[in-house]
Amino acid sequence: MSKSSQLPQANQLSQFSSLELAQALMEKLSISPNDWHRLKSNRNVRASEQVAAALVFLLKDEPQEALLRLQQAALWLDRSISAPPCPTHGEQKR
Repeated sequence: MSKSSQLPQANQLSQFSSLELAQALMEKLSISPNDWHRLKSNRNVRASEQVAAALVFLLKDEPQEALLRLQQAALWLDRSISAPPCPTHGEQKR
């Protein structure tokens, strides 16, 4: 793809603030309820969610919240944490 064919996209994106773009990315990378069971243990997906959230907090001038999300992403990537079991599993239906 040539650089000139990418210009309209870049021009379209320039109408949005960095925060708006980060929020859109966070929304795009968030696991939807329909995909939760399939993706809840996918370390790259979970880390991506956390990094996008960190970017939003950083752009909102909330560095402590951003740092927490970045640390959470690192824990996913280094396999220090895993997804908790679904709270509805194991419950007996009456």
